[in-house]
Amino acid sequence: MTMQEDQIEQPDEGVTPARVMSAPLPIVAIVGRPNVGKSTLFNRLVGKKTAIVHDEPGVTRDRHYSDVTSRGRRYTLVDTGGFDPESDDPMRQGIKRQIDVAISEADVIVCVLDASQPPTPADHAELDLLRRAGKPVIYCANKADSQRAEMELSDLYRLGAKDIIPFSALHGRRIDELEGAIVSALPPLPPEPQEGAEPDEAIRVAIVGRPNAGKSSLVNRLLGEDRLIVDSRPGTTRDAIDTRVTKGKHSFLFIDTAGIRRKAKVTKEESVVEAVSVLHAIRAMERAEVVVLLSDAFEGVAEQDAKILGLAVDRARAVVIGLNKADLLDKKAFAKAEENARDKLSFVPWAPIVPLSAKTGRGVGNLLSTITRVATAFRTRVGTGELNRFFEQVLEHRPPPTSGGRAPRLYYITQAETSPPLFVVMASAPEQLHFSYQRYVQNQLRKHFGFEGVPVRVKYKPRRRRGD
Repeated sequence: MTMQEDQIEQPDEGVTPARVMSAPLPIVAIVGRPNVGKSTLFNRLVGKKTAIVHDEPGVTRDRHYSDVTSRGRRYTLVDTGGFDPESDDPMRQGIKRQIDVAISEADVIVCVLDASQPPTPADHAELDLLRRAGKPVIYCANKADSQRAEMELSDLYRLGAKDIIPFSALHGRRIDELEGAIVSALPPLPPEPQEGAEPDEAIRVAIVGRPNAGKSSLVNRLLGEDRLIVDSRPGTTRDAIDTRVTKGKHSFLFIDTAGIRRKAKVTKEESVVEAVSVLHAIRAMERAEVVVLLSDAFEGVAEQDAKILGLAVDRARAVVIGLNKADLLDKKAFAKAEENARDKLSFVPWAPIVPLSAKTGRGVGNLLSTITRVATAFRTRVGTGELNRFFEQVLEHRPPPTSGGRAPRLYYITQAETSPPLFVVMASAPEQLHFSYQRYVQNQLRKHFGFEGVPVRVKYKPRRRRGD
């Protein structure tokens, strides 16, 4: 491996880096009456088919969430069910309540109308609701598949909307214009921390999991007081609650969240509260550095636990798995529970598992130590010299495999970001580097520098030659 000092970005050695933590993403909610193409628009903006699309009105019953990047801005897009205030159908009434929730939580609302039909009483009721919401609203008309269709929007303007963007979600017509309007309506980015400003050194920890896993009991155990309501009935916690705890030299900000249930376990009456709980849990994860998935060791890790943890991994947060109620199991039974956890959560083999009992306090100290260790790794910046000495050893032990008759060359590595760590490798023909070798480098970084519980990101870029 050939390296020259002027080729390598040299961060200040020994300097505590500024943490690169993203602010919670703004929320953009898509609303409209049934069968106007909201889910098709959702899929178009997201770039993949994640919402169910069907000609039958009312197929989308629950809100769908997806993170979107457009024109350099990221936001969370929310798809909602069809707005039909005149219906007496209990399911429709439940959808109406969920739409109310989406509107109240949203930073920007995209109101989808139907360009192929005149306005309906539901459209009038919907626009009245949006005007009262006091939120930025982008009015758009789907199914405007031609310029002629655009010319026939006069009836929709009688609804009182000042500007309506005609588009076709199916064909992608004028989607760019709609995307631009959404990005322009987003709230401004929060200001960058001022140089020299003292950051809050408290480790931000979101505690997530299914209902009745013992999340509130754990926070109360850490506090030594019953600040949070603890009840054997699932779903007691409805909102995210911040609790600051100091143990020894370390300060923690714990964010307790409501339990996230499988949809099959949610009644129509509870659906609105559960929808809010999911959104609050997502926002809690975005505020956190470390996400603790608290699972019931006695009941075992379930598919829903994996889905919840997947939300944290998608947001590149450090993760710790806590197996609560371990006091109810003997040594053999707990070993089986831990094996089950590893099997169900196989996509995060690097996440530490901590047995504990919020009730008795057993293992809680170990959990705090693990959170501290993982958070330290999450914030760590490795010196460039040390990093490249390590990288030389990796290449000597296992060079990149040959692809297309020749092996890609890896020149040097730098760390571009912390929280979570992002490494950049300069290479020749990085597109030819096999994913298994990329995973090997990632695993070696984690093993050598102690990135336990941390999502290590590695990007490969082509090396620019001087004069390019």
